[in-house]
Amino acid sequence: MENNEIKLTEFTKGGGCGCKIPPGELKELLQGVIAINSKNLLVGNSSADDAAVYALNDSLCLISTCDFFTPIVDSPYDFGRIAAANAISDVYAMGGKPILALSILAWPTSVLPIHIASEVLKGATETCNLAGITLAGGHSIENKEPIFGLAVNGIVDKKNIKKNNTAQENDLIFLTKPIGTGIAATAIKRGMENPQLMNDFIQNCCQLNKIGEKLGLLNFVSAMTDVTGFGLLGHLLEMTDNGRISANLYREKVPLLEGVKELADAWIYPDNTMRNWKMYGDKVLGVEDSSLLTLSDPQTNGGLLFSITPNEKDKLIQLFQSENLPLYEIGYFIEKAPFSINVK
Repeated sequence: MENNEIKLTEFTKGGGCGCKIPPGELKELLQGVIAINSKNLLVGNSSADDAAVYALNDSLCLISTCDFFTPIVDSPYDFGRIAAANAISDVYAMGGKPILALSILAWPTSVLPIHIASEVLKGATETCNLAGITLAGGHSIENKEPIFGLAVNGIVDKKNIKKNNTAQENDLIFLTKPIGTGIAATAIKRGMENPQLMNDFIQNCCQLNKIGEKLGLLNFVSAMTDVTGFGLLGHLLEMTDNGRISANLYREKVPLLEGVKELADAWIYPDNTMRNWKMYGDKVLGVEDSSLLTLSDPQTNGGLLFSITPNEKDKLIQLFQSENLPLYEIGYFIEKAPFSINVK
């Protein structure tokens, strides 16, 4: 069986970060998992943050995370690139620097030759090289569906740790990538893609969120996360810290991948979009028509979602211009309101 004959998405029901267990079920799952009380564990499973953080000494901290999923693309090489970038993103989302990765591989060797898995590892190795880290080993098992991801370690100075629930009223909200990868992946799987959509989708999913390390150095960045399986609304809801504050989100300022608006208007979307909306729709005001699909769309290696104090906006813009990276201002936080997110 040749690589170009393989369509990895035919071997799995879901794909990418859309495979995540729903937020409500995840909360129930973790009820019996209590972390040992340790002064060195600065971020653990008591919050819905992107990674664990452990203090090694008074200043240096270890960031530890793992992330894996079933194929979101047919190309084994691209699957490896995307899965690696997605896992590494958790370290960037904490404001840290990745230093080491281990692979997590589950493979149906009876139906998919092992050389196809080698292509997945080649793609992951390329992404790790771009991040400046080594793919140093890992573990593999036999499984009915192909699964791949990484366990990643990183480092960060204690004063530079960025959490997802520490924003304040009046802070401005920014996003670093367009959304719509779940909708795009669904269209591609149904044979509805065009070359431009495919190119934008792959580029978006493979792009490293390296700017997160530099954002970690900025004391005016008040909170940060990355947008993945729970969609933009789900991860913004986490930033409101269970309703401690609320957010105003400007619908027209939220960037979409080219062609995704038209697909959403035609009601092309992955199943987990509705699962997401069911979990948090009662906390959101102002979602209309196809924006329900785009704002709840599960992302794979989505952009960084972060907030800053308002008077530092010019410095932030200068940073992104110097890095030649896009930046989208999509809203701001307000005092606690009847709804956690107001879409305007």
